Amino acid sequence: MRCSHACLLASALAMPLLIPSYTHAAEMLDEVVVTATLRPQQLVDVPVSATVLDGKTLKDAGQQHFEDVLGLVPNLNWASGTSRPRYYQLRGIGELDQYQGAPNSSVGFLIDEIDFSGLGGLATLIDVEQVEVLRGPQGTNFGANALAGLIKIKTNDPVPHYEFSGEATGANYGTGSLGVVLGGPLGIAGQNSAFRVVAQRYRSDGFRTNEFLGRDNTNGFDETTLRGKVRFDFGSDWRIDLSGMYVDQDNGYDAWSIDNSFTTRSDYPGRDAQRTKAIAAHVNYSGWDAGNIESITTYSAVDLTYSFDDDWGNNPFWLATTGYSPYNYYSDIKRTRTTRSQELRVSSKDEPIHAGRMAWVAGVYALNLREANSDTEFAQDVSYDPIGSASVLKSNYSATNAAGYGQLDYDLTDATTLSGGLRFEHRNASYDDSDDIAFSPSESMLGGNISLVHRLSAKHSLRTILSRGYKAGGVNIGLEVPDALRKFDAEYLWNLEVGDRATWLSDTLTTDVSLFYMRRTNQQVSSSIQDPGNPAKFIFIVGNAARGENYGLEASGAYRLDAHWNLFGTVSLLHTRFINYQYVDTYTGDLHDLNGREQAHAPGFQFSLGVDWHDPSGWMARVDVTGKSNFYFETSSNEKSAPYQLVNGRLGYEQAHWAAYLWSKNLFDKRYAVRGFFFSNEPPDFTPKRYVQNGDPRQVGVTATWKF
Repeated sequence: MRCSHACLLASALAMPLLIPSYTHAAEMLDEVVVTATLRPQQLVDVPVSATVLDGKTLKDAGQQHFEDVLGLVPNLNWASGTSRPRYYQLRGIGELDQYQGAPNSSVGFLIDEIDFSGLGGLATLIDVEQVEVLRGPQGTNFGANALAGLIKIKTNDPVPHYEFSGEATGANYGTGSLGVVLGGPLGIAGQNSAFRVVAQRYRSDGFRTNEFLGRDNTNGFDETTLRGKVRFDFGSDWRIDLSGMYVDQDNGYDAWSIDNSFTTRSDYPGRDAQRTKAIAAHVNYSGWDAGNIESITTYSAVDLTYSFDDDWGNNPFWLATTGYSPYNYYSDIKRTRTTRSQELRVSSKDEPIHAGRMAWVAGVYALNLREANSDTEFAQDVSYDPIGSASVLKSNYSATNAAGYGQLDYDLTDATTLSGGLRFEHRNASYDDSDDIAFSPSESMLGGNISLVHRLSAKHSLRTILSRGYKAGGVNIGLEVPDALRKFDAEYLWNLEVGDRATWLSDTLTTDVSLFYMRRTNQQVSSSIQDPGNPAKFIFIVGNAARGENYGLEASGAYRLDAHWNLFGTVSLLHTRFINYQYVDTYTGDLHDLNGREQAHAPGFQFSLGVDWHDPSGWMARVDVTGKSNFYFETSSNEKSAPYQLVNGRLGYEQAHWAAYLWSKNLFDKRYAVRGFFFSNEPPDFTPKRYVQNGDPRQVGVTATWKF
C-alpha cells in the first residue's frame, strides 16, 4: 500500500489529535517530568519534541526489552544485525552497525546517568520507571553523541518503605524468565535514605532452527540483569545517590539464512554477548543560597563478543548444492570498552514561572572512552585456500571529550519563557592497530539552542526551537582504504521545529504535535564495498556528503473515553535526501551518485494505534498496532524493505497484590524484515542477491506478577 506525502500529511492532520504522548491517559500532561534535560522539567515546559513511556505503558505494552516498545515512539527506528537493538535512528539519523574499532554515535543512550551510546542491547525493562526520547540535536545538554537525539532509561529510585515484588514468564520458543525487586529504608543517614535491588534471569531459544547442527537455540537469549541503588538523604541540603549494575547477555547470533527463512545452516553459529559492569554516584547539594550544586561520576566496563558465520552455510551443504567446497568463512570480534565521566553542574534555585524570573545552569563535563578490539577473520575457500587460515587485526582506540556548557531561561511574561544554551566541546582521539595504521585527530565543536515556550494555560504550551548539534569526525580504518578517503570531517546539524503540547476536554485528551526541518552539513554517510576476490571481506567507509536534509511531522496523543477505556497512538512523517553525495567503489572504480536519494533506515511513514480497557473487577485488555512504510536497507544498495504492520495484545486479571496476563507479540505472525543486504555470498557464480534478517514470528506467553 502506497501513499504520497501529501496524502499522509492530510491523514496526519486529520487525526492529530486522535493520538499523542504515550504518558498514561489517566495522568495529567503537566505531571510528567523529563529528567534527560539539564534540570528536571515538566513535559509541558520542554521545548523539544519528546516522548515519555511511563511505567504502566512499559508493563502493559512491553515484555522484556526496550525493543518491545520501540514502535510506540514517533520516528524512532533500529537496525538489526545484532541479537538486541544496539543501533538506533531518530528522524532517519543514526548508525546501522559498528564493525571496526572507533565508535562514534549519533544517538545518545543513557541508563540513569551512565552513557551507553552504541550499546543499547542492555536495555531490559524490569523495574524501569520511564523511558524518555528527545528528538533532534541535544547539542547543549549532551553534546557530540546526540546529533540526532537522546534516549534515556530511568529506573525506579529507592523509596523509604519495604517492597518485595516480582514477575515470572513462560512462553513458546523455550522462553522463561524470573525477576524480583527488593527495597526498603536504610535506617541510617536520614528518614528518606533507602535501597533497591533488582535481579532477573531471562532465557529463550531465539526463533530459529539450525538444520545442520540439529539445534533450535543457536540464536537464543540468555540474559541476567542485576541492578542496585542506594540513596543517602542527609536532611534538606545533601543527597547522595549511588547505583550499580551488572548485565550479562550471552546471546546467540544465527539469524541469517541463504533462503531468507527461519531455518539456518551455519556450521559456526555466532554469538552476541555483552557483559556490562557500571557504577555511578550523583551528589546533590542544595544548601548554597545562590543555587544547587551537582556532581555526577560514572564508570562502566563492557566486554563484547560479536561473531557470525559469514557464509551462512556448511561444507556438506555447499558441496551438495553447488559442488563448491570447502567454502567456509567466519568472523569473531571481541571488544573491551571502558568509559569514565565526570560532570559538575551548578544551577539556580527552582522558582515558579513569573515575569522577570531568570533561571540558569552551567557546568563542565569530561568523558574518556577506551576500546580495545581483536577482530579475527577465518577463510577457507577451495579456489585459493582449501586448508584455511585466520587473520587477526588488533586495535586500540581512545577518545577524551571535555566540554563546558551553559543555559539561561528568562521569563518574558508570566506565560512565556525564552531560553538559550551553548556547549563548547573539545575532543582528542587516538587509534592504532596491528596493520600499522595510526591517527590522532583533535577538534573543537560548538552547539547550542534558542527556544521560546508560551503557555496558553497550565496544561497547554506552544514551542519553537532552533538548535545546532554536532558529531565528531574521524578516520576510516583498513589497508585497502585509499588515502583520499582516509579522513572524514565533523558533521553539523541545524534543527528548526515548532510544536503544540496540550491537555484538553477536562483532562481526557492529551496531544503533542511537532513540525521539524533539519539541515545537515558535511553529512557523514557510511557505505560498504565488497571485495570481489573474497566474498566475506568488506571495506567500510564513512564519507561526507555536501549536505542532507530531513524534515517531517510527529503527532502523538491519548484519549480517555471513560473510566475504563483509553485510546492512544502516534503518527510520524519523514522525508530525507542526500544532497551532492557520490562515492567510488574501491575495487571496480564505479561512481555511485546518491544525490536526491532517501537515506537508509528512514521510513517515510510510521504509526501506532492502541486501546486498553480496565474493569473494576480486575480484568484488563490491551491491543497495539504498529506499522511503517518501506525504507532503504543500506546506503550502498537500492534494496528496500516491504511495508508492514504488527499487532501485539495482552489480556489479564489484576488484583491488589498479584496479577496474571496472557500476551502475544506479532499476533498474526507477520513476516517482515529488520535488516537487509545486497551482495555476493553463494558460489560458484557469486551473483549479488538480496538477503534479509526477519523479525521475530508470533510468540504467545503468560506472565504472573506479585507485589507486597
